[in-house]
Amino acid sequence: MAGDWIKFELTTLDKPEVCQIADLADIDPDAVVGKLMRVWGWFDQQTQDGNAPSVSKKLLDRMVGVTGFCEHMKSVMWMVEADGLISLPHFDRHNGKTAKNRLLTAKRVANHKSANAKGNAPIVSDALPKEDVEKNKHPLSAQGAVDPRMPSEMTLDWQADAKLLKTYATHSGVAMDLFTDEIHRAFTAFYESRGQVNTQAEWVQMLVKWVLSDKARAASSNVRQFPAKQPTQDFDDNDNEWVPGVQS
Repeated sequence: MAGDWIKFELTTLDKPEVCQIADLADIDPDAVVGKLMRVWGWFDQQTQDGNAPSVSKKLLDRMVGVTGFCEHMKSVMWMVEADGLISLPHFDRHNGKTAKNRLLTAKRVANHKSANAKGNAPIVSDALPKEDVEKNKHPLSAQGAVDPRMPSEMTLDWQADAKLLKTYATHSGVAMDLFTDEIHRAFTAFYESRGQVNTQAEWVQMLVKWVLSDKARAASSNVRQFPAKQPTQDFDDNDNEWVPGVQS
């Protein structure tokens, strides 16, 4: 066994593959991440190189409690099956003793460099170059293309990442034609003034929720109430004044 922990990247939480598996399995993306950890942890504990000749997809599906979960992992290329043998691609990058030793070594080196940099730092630092001062005047989101995993503030000219938008919209059942320019302007104007910081994936997810809420409001405004039924006057059997020529 390689140990009692595995490497996990925080960016996995917002990866499109997670949303695709959630859509296929019809479960929450956070639940997908937990079940992926179960599968990855099993491979880390029970295999040496990510190959599992003695285990079936049915067994792993039963372990995570979702029928077809391994097939969903295969659909996003996070599991491979060949000649009845299932395996995890790039297993040695993230799991196994070698990968963990490599990660721990990199962490020790980074800590050592950080400690040396603090010990050798001058008491008074030099002023920032003019170009860095000018760069820091603007928010990160306004400095051209931004990594979807990097936090950024909302700007009036913000545009959602097309791939992320399609993934989240499909998962939530929202038609792409609902994301109009008017919706974008209202969304960016609302959040630009709040100074809120989110990742690109979080902004896209919020935009999808915005459209869902707007759609719900529009549907509720179109509901028409029928007028209340007016009470009718009871019929009097002894009243014959309405009959011509008949008097009481």
